[in-house]
Amino acid sequence: MEALNDLVQAGKVRALGASAMYGYQFYNMQLAAKEHGWAQFQAMENHYNLLYREDERELIPICKQMGVSLMPYSPLAAGHLARPTWNGDTCRSKTDRVAMGKYDRTEEQDMKIVARVAELAECYGVKMQQIALAWHWAKGVASPIVGATKSAYLDDAAGALAVRLTEEDVAYLEEPYVPHRIVGAIDHNPAEGVMLLDEKK
Repeated sequence: MEALNDLVQAGKVRALGASAMYGYQFYNMQLAAKEHGWAQFQAMENHYNLLYREDERELIPICKQMGVSLMPYSPLAAGHLARPTWNGDTCRSKTDRVAMGKYDRTEEQDMKIVARVAELAECYGVKMQQIALAWHWAKGVASPIVGATKSAYLDDAAGALAVRLTEEDVAYLEEPYVPHRIVGAIDHNPAEGVMLLDEKK
């Protein structure tokens, strides 16, 4: 944290952002910075979407308590929240082993959520990805990181700002969720290094 503070003091970094971790790890770093008068994290880039909500238990409440903006990655769950079927016909959906490892183990349970996203999209006359992003606005997310490979995807994301989900909509989307194993946060370096997650088990 001192090294990061030095970068801020030198004018090389405007603000600090952290990425996926356990809540206690984030709290400890913020506390160390506060105790020494160093720059604290202002943003959290965590793994968060309708199919992966484990950070709601600790990390997100800590961020909100400390006034840290949420800017999660994978808001569309590698495209799973943008189509009514689990598998797509894009090169990425066929070859991205990391995305497969993050999501494929819970395909059966998560398809219930995907179906509800599709249902609400039809009801509101918008695209599925706009419902998925509108859910983020309802959860207090400041700026989800949208991985756009086409300019039309940016237009879709901007259009999501006009979608307002009701409390009932949010509850309906969230109701089928089941706990998932932790993805992204680690409490020690794996003995064999970081491995791709690509098998259903």
